[in-house]
Amino acid sequence: MDDCEVVSIKDNCQDPESTLKQVEIDIRKVTQELQILEGRKVKLVARREKLKDAIQQQKSAKLAKKDWDRQDFSWSKELENIQKTVFKVDKLRAHQLPTMNATMSGVDAILIMPTGGGKSLCFQLPALVSKGITLVVTPLVSLMEDQLMGLRNRGVQAAMLSANSTRDEVNTVHNDMTNANSRLKLVYVTPEKLAKSKRFMSKLQKMHQMGRFARLAIDEVHCCSQWGHDFRPDYKFLGIIRKMFPGTPILGLTATATSRVIQDVQKILNISGCLILKASFNRPNLFYEVRLKPQSQEECVTQLQHMLEGEFRGKSGIIYTMTIKDAEELVSELRKQGLRVAPYHAQLPAEIRSKVHRRWVENEYQAVVATIAFGMGIDKPDVRYVIHHCISKSMENFYQESGRAGRDGEKAQCIVFWKFADLTRQSTMVFTEQTGLENLYGLVSYCLDGVRCRRNIIADHFDERWESSDCGKMCDHCRTPQEHETVDLTTYGEQLLMILGKSASMDQRLTGQKLIDLFMGKGTPKLRVQEAIAKGLRRDRAESIVAFFLIDGFLREDFHFTPYNTISYILPGPKAEAGLAPSNMTIGRVKKLPELEFNSSNECKDNKKTNVDPSTKKRKVDDMLKIKKADKNTKSSMAKGSNGRLSSREDSKVEVNHKVTNNESPKITKTRTTSSKSMLQDSKCDDSESDSDLAGPSKRKRVITIEDSSDASDI
Repeated sequence: MDDCEVVSIKDNCQDPESTLKQVEIDIRKVTQELQILEGRKVKLVARREKLKDAIQQQKSAKLAKKDWDRQDFSWSKELENIQKTVFKVDKLRAHQLPTMNATMSGVDAILIMPTGGGKSLCFQLPALVSKGITLVVTPLVSLMEDQLMGLRNRGVQAAMLSANSTRDEVNTVHNDMTNANSRLKLVYVTPEKLAKSKRFMSKLQKMHQMGRFARLAIDEVHCCSQWGHDFRPDYKFLGIIRKMFPGTPILGLTATATSRVIQDVQKILNISGCLILKASFNRPNLFYEVRLKPQSQEECVTQLQHMLEGEFRGKSGIIYTMTIKDAEELVSELRKQGLRVAPYHAQLPAEIRSKVHRRWVENEYQAVVATIAFGMGIDKPDVRYVIHHCISKSMENFYQESGRAGRDGEKAQCIVFWKFADLTRQSTMVFTEQTGLENLYGLVSYCLDGVRCRRNIIADHFDERWESSDCGKMCDHCRTPQEHETVDLTTYGEQLLMILGKSASMDQRLTGQKLIDLFMGKGTPKLRVQEAIAKGLRRDRAESIVAFFLIDGFLREDFHFTPYNTISYILPGPKAEAGLAPSNMTIGRVKKLPELEFNSSNECKDNKKTNVDPSTKKRKVDDMLKIKKADKNTKSSMAKGSNGRLSSREDSKVEVNHKVTNNESPKITKTRTTSSKSMLQDSKCDDSESDSDLAGPSKRKRVITIEDSSDASDI
């Protein structure tokens, strides 16, 4: 309706009611047209962004075609000389020389290289060749301290500015920045310092005018992006560097970033179409493993104690926890057992953190029990194990944290302890982040996977494709060949929905733990279902089924704030609400892993002859058999009257050879016959001996592991 029609209605409004109806009709038509146009606009904007990304990728590809590996640049001889005399590096690794040549040429670049790959050298070495100062932005003080320690030991003039810097230290650095005769080559700052200090920015401007701003190196550059796993708002401030300091090359470095994150980082830093250098994410010397986490804290401490006193005796490592309280309590308990461990977290005074870090580097402490405050950039070559006492909040975090092991190229272990309670603890802390739950569920899928090579899962996440040969039997699944079979879990899903429906009708909300109790036929009688088919399952199996349904979208978490904490409740997910069945799960039968032994040269081998004291091992074996016998009696009584309803079932007969010598583990012989009964619930099967795992499809086929707690510490 145009203006003339509106005027006509106004002038000839003899029947206001009928005219009003017509106006309402016209408004609805215009609204529909606007919605159509808005939808078209959304599509056009998306297309525009895709075209921009394509142009960006073309520019990057064009830069990548240049031979950056040449050794005939004007600075090549000096670069090689400093490499060998100052840094004592005989041969550079892949992508190091191209990165150095690119930044020396004034080209913007982003380097993606695994932890321990030598990213820091890519800006430290050029800094000594270039005129002026290289500004290095790092997210953690511990990272700066670690690198400064190494540089000063080599006689390199470097400084750092943080919230803990004294006024005299700040003044000294500021003066050196604008002093043409200063020998200062690198200045480390946190992004917060850069974003909030006008005085520092003023010094940078003067330094740039003097031609002394050699380059900006941004470590952990993935922190710029909200799609990244460690988004830091102050990193976005770095986008003005390109506008304020034209001609200053920018070098971004990270160990963990997907293609989407890298594209986003280029836009934020205003370096679209920059050179992208990407090394493989595969760390062939790391052994990846997931173990079931004991339910009680006492059992967890005992298990860690046995590991530190046994397979990791005299070896340096890191134990990651979820919270500061976890770290403090775990250290307290381990110290009671005589272990040399120390906590590291953000609430410790800076001088204490530095002291802990130094003593750990010097092997006065066997292990650091830390939150994620301890980590990025830590460079201790001989870390033989990284244990995640609780799951990380994303695959990126896990990859980076576990990657602190084995930087000397020798074999090391990366162990994750998994249990359902840690999922909901972590989810309540990350759900407010843009991709928090998505990232967390990606790592949960890794933990639940009972069949696929751990490296293949990591490769899929980072948009890479690795062959099975790339693993070299360096994960818990590839070390032992496995069979697997797909199972329909629809009946389990139906019972969970019935329980949730009952709770909703009674105006009650269920946490994950309460839902699992009811699922297993426990808890409030009014909310239970008749003939709970999960009644015969071990708790860790029931927990893994619910966890799988969460990452599959059949169930979902609903978060509620209280004055003291955040609570995760479970509700039907998008799949269930749409009437869709849950994805099938693949059952993997995982055999007992051979033990790993670290010899005097820090090499990890199949352990045929253990170096554990024979009497100690005999005692542990006897204890294990007692536990298994007790568990067998308990499980047999639980299994009576169970009624499996899935379409397939596998009956198992398990015989345990109790003949044990001082240097041998008990031999377990397992005979299986397939029948139509459920493979997930076997009333005739000794669950404590069962090696059936549950699995479901991931990007290719998510898989879920439900392993025996008795087998969880075999390695």
